[in-house]
Amino acid sequence: MKFEGIYTPAITPLAADGSIDKAAFAEVLEYLVESKIHGVIIGGSTGEYYAHTPQERIELAAQAKDVLNGRLPLIVGTGGIRTEDAVAFAQHAKEIKADALLVGTPPYALPTQQEIALHVKAVDAAAGLPIMLYNYPGRMSVSMGDEFFDAVADVKNIVAIKESSGDMAQLHRLAIKRPNIQLSCGWDDQALEFFAWGAKSWVCAGSNFIPREHVALFEACVIEKNFDKGRKIMAAMMPLMDFLEGGKFVQAIKNGVALNGLKTGGVRKPLYDLDDAEKQELKRVVTELKATIAQIK
Repeated sequence: MKFEGIYTPAITPLAADGSIDKAAFAEVLEYLVESKIHGVIIGGSTGEYYAHTPQERIELAAQAKDVLNGRLPLIVGTGGIRTEDAVAFAQHAKEIKADALLVGTPPYALPTQQEIALHVKAVDAAAGLPIMLYNYPGRMSVSMGDEFFDAVADVKNIVAIKESSGDMAQLHRLAIKRPNIQLSCGWDDQALEFFAWGAKSWVCAGSNFIPREHVALFEACVIEKNFDKGRKIMAAMMPLMDFLEGGKFVQAIKNGVALNGLKTGGVRKPLYDLDDAEKQELKRVVTELKATIAQIK
């Protein structure tokens, strides 16, 4: 499987009582299809998978498969502290005929490089689907290093990595030493650098609400190979990147989606929504970003 383009880790709308709003979730997916992104990820951090029950995660993945109905690739996240849980999510992804898996390092447990490798191999054995690795030490507390990559070199289903360490040296090492693994940007304000180093995809939460602007950067850098244009688009995006890193990431993404008239609900605790001033600032940033990128395009 080739990962090329913009892959959106979809949000999970909530009803007033805190349950998952399945009708609103379907509308979010339809919006993404209409926006011509290139793939959807379910069960990612932006989707608040950590706050869902296993049954909710299974039902969301199945609904996403039904709604998308082959119009976009579906990648299912297998994140979990226990390998047994990740395996169960992978097995279900296989049952619903998902297109690929997103497989990260188990959080909190602090596994060694060899233990991470064994975790990934167990998930792979359970499903036999293409795998996009997910390296996010900021959330998982451990990073996928050389010892890990050597240990999984025989896993043929590993085709890509969402690299979210924020470490530019890690990006360089992957591009040079692991050319068989497709690079996907997982650190938003480094998207331009990822594309310069050969990445052809970007897993970006902001594409939940400004998908066309994210596609514009991908097309400028990867399709047109016009990095002058890409720099201008990236510069226009930086105020949003800064806002998203202000400590309320998922809340900001959901409020961005709400700006497009879609139902999102709040966020599950322990998180709380943006305050009114933050909502107004996000609206201002998004309005200016869209206007600027429209002129560049």
